[in-house]
Amino acid sequence: MPGTSANSAVTRSTLSRQIADALRDEVLAGRLRPGQEFTVKQIAEQYGVSATPVREALVDLCAQGLLDSDQHRGFRVHGFSVGDFRDMVEARMLVVEGVFRRHTPAARAARPEPDPGVGVVLVSIRRRGEAAARAARAGDLDVLIGYDIRFWHELGRLVARNAPIADFLHRLRVQTWAFSVPHLRAERDPAGRLWAGHVELVDAVTRGDAEAAVAVVRDHHAHSLAWADRLEAGPGA
Repeated sequence: MPGTSANSAVTRSTLSRQIADALRDEVLAGRLRPGQEFTVKQIAEQYGVSATPVREALVDLCAQGLLDSDQHRGFRVHGFSVGDFRDMVEARMLVVEGVFRRHTPAARAARPEPDPGVGVVLVSIRRRGEAAARAARAGDLDVLIGYDIRFWHELGRLVARNAPIADFLHRLRVQTWAFSVPHLRAERDPAGRLWAGHVELVDAVTRGDAEAAVAVVRDHHAHSLAWADRLEAGPGA
């Protein structure tokens, strides 16, 4: 039948994306830990699907930096070091500060007027920020991670107005969480290690206050690097 092949490809692509999302969530929840190994066959059996969408999903996660591929042993969860985390935080800061600097009055004047729908989007982002900040103060990682990732992704797309930049920042965000989760799960009280400045940031963006937005981002940057220092110093530091 005409279109059957195309429909099959779309279905496989959707299934592959669903499997990739599910496995990514397993990594971010800490249920798939750094160094853990598995094969295409094992994942296919776990989800009750064929090998093709699973292989596509695993290759996609490798491209995201969350998995490593071994020709002979299958796949394993990538293990990020504290040095990797520092590099990701530095890269994130360099890009994010430049993005938010575009909200200075001079930069806004040089661009077309924003879409009226931006205000509605900012309200939605602020609600995610409020939920993320509450979860951070409560030390609730399970709630925080989902809201935090969506908050930064949506805010990044709105502010950057550049899909490749927003996607790059999103990938870094996911990777930093993949590194952080095993360490935070080991904390007796993780609340004190979690950044909760989401609302202050989106409010600064809503006002068009670039300096305030950059100040909040720098606070987040300093918070992340201070935590990296503590991890390097070891328990009891």
